[in-house]
Amino acid sequence: MHLSTHFNFEHFQHMTPLNGDNIWSYILDRHAGSIGVKRRKPALENLERIFGATFRLANDVGFRAMSLRDLCRETGLSMGGLYGYIASKDQLAEMIEDVVCHATREMPPVFSHVAVPLDRLEALIRASIYLSEILQPWFYFVYMDSRVLQAEQRSMAKNSELYVQTLIADVIAEIEPRPAGNPTLLAAHCLALFQDWYVKRWKYRAAKVHVDDFADSVVLAVRSYLGPAAP
Repeated sequence: MHLSTHFNFEHFQHMTPLNGDNIWSYILDRHAGSIGVKRRKPALENLERIFGATFRLANDVGFRAMSLRDLCRETGLSMGGLYGYIASKDQLAEMIEDVVCHATREMPPVFSHVAVPLDRLEALIRASIYLSEILQPWFYFVYMDSRVLQAEQRSMAKNSELYVQTLIADVIAEIEPRPAGNPTLLAAHCLALFQDWYVKRWKYRAAKVHVDDFADSVVLAVRSYLGPAAP
């Protein structure tokens, strides 16, 4: 499906690879080999409970301090019931990172048809912001809690961020006339601009900033610097 580069959040919700409705099906199908519960409806409901509880506990006490027993109390599942879905906290974190990685990598091909680099960059920035709006707890977890995970999982989180940064840097390198500055550093600045949306959500919620307004502002800042100067 092709979108114009000036799509808004409402438009994006119709084409995002993962959303609040299909994410549990994605997880169940993706990890069918390790999830022991085969009845689909209760499995989907319990996955939603497990991950919702994980995000709440991670915010309250931190993922490092959270135990599987804490998760049982929060979800109402028995330890045996919980083990039907996950074997460890590491596996739980791996599932969360996989969701973010999958969603992130599914977006760029949607905009590969956009010939003008600056327009393609706008599309990627908007998609990144809107995706993090839909999956805010998932993105926040990867950003904030990956530092306490095992080395392999920390590497996965870093590689996911570097993938987006490299993607943006490659687009910036295509812009003519060439913007002043190193494309990799400029890409890192772009990434930091839209990461603020899901890392410091409280700030924008308090100011009643809508996700479309935030996306418009980030795009304006990026285009103003990277675009050709006015004659």
